[in-house]
Amino acid sequence: MTAAALDEVDFEYATAIAEKAKLLMAQQRVPPTPNNFHTWFKYSLGTSPDLKRAIDILVGNKRKFDTTTNHDLFATYVAPHTSGETDLNNVSQQLHTVMASAKQFLTVAIADNRSQIQAMNDVADQTEVGVDPKLLVENLLNELAKTVTRATKLEASFVESTRELDVIRDSLSKSEERARTDALTGLPNRHALDEFFRVAQIAAMEKGEPLSVLLIDIDHFKSFNDNFGHGVGDQVLRLMANVLRERVREYDLPARYGGEELIAVLPGANLATCEAVAERIRRLVSECSITRRSTGEILPSITVSIGVGQFQLGESMADLIDRCDRALYLAKRTGRNRVVTENELELDRQLAAG
Repeated sequence: MTAAALDEVDFEYATAIAEKAKLLMAQQRVPPTPNNFHTWFKYSLGTSPDLKRAIDILVGNKRKFDTTTNHDLFATYVAPHTSGETDLNNVSQQLHTVMASAKQFLTVAIADNRSQIQAMNDVADQTEVGVDPKLLVENLLNELAKTVTRATKLEASFVESTRELDVIRDSLSKSEERARTDALTGLPNRHALDEFFRVAQIAAMEKGEPLSVLLIDIDHFKSFNDNFGHGVGDQVLRLMANVLRERVREYDLPARYGGEELIAVLPGANLATCEAVAERIRRLVSECSITRRSTGEILPSITVSIGVGQFQLGESMADLIDRCDRALYLAKRTGRNRVVTENELELDRQLAAG
């Protein structure tokens, strides 16, 4: 097939995929923006199983493709990940250097091997011309010793290359971990939270299992910073992070949401279970005390307000966190140091209206 014919097939195929994507977008009332079209073109192309599964689940659950959902789909499954680009460039350069060295080692080894074979042939030829056997043995031993020396050097070179590759692999792992971790608290950051929630959301819809979230805000946190300095405020945040990390299960995700707000995503937990976890966290925090490191001064007790919500079929993380945030605000408005669930929001609305 000629290049021109191949281009014609590619054009026809791409056109068909584009028409399919536009039809699906119209059916789901997805705005025809460049990013949205890119998402649905890739979905129609069928090259991303994860994207196909995510959209199929959303469609199956009659999920509305609002601005947040469309943005999340594009950011997760289509947009190139640029975080850590510098680290990746450095790793690429390191790999190039290692590969070049390995290639040079092999080139030298091949050349040495040819020279060695020729030398051995020369020794063998001498046996046919009546050379002193003692001299032949010495020549043979010398050539074999050279072979061992060359092999040892080559092995050492490749051991060093392996060591460099281990360093590169370790660098990649650390770079990935830094990109997903909040520097102050050591908890996963927003990027890690978004990724975890998307996976948990799809799993919850596939398996029909509950998924709940608790959102924590430190009461009067500003006063700690104003009265005792930001160093003490950071100390409070680290304490909170440790409490949260210790009180959730290993397959839950505790994370720093922003500022003095922490969050935890609990797959498989219904509202009542998540409320119980939140209450244990609230109680434990209220029993903690912080000593100012510079003076030994015992600081005022810390309390937290927590909002709890359960994932509703097909909703976005933003919608769920919004309910948790409103429950959190209700907890603060009604005295702080409380856990409030989304169930209390409707009751509060009715009381306010009536």
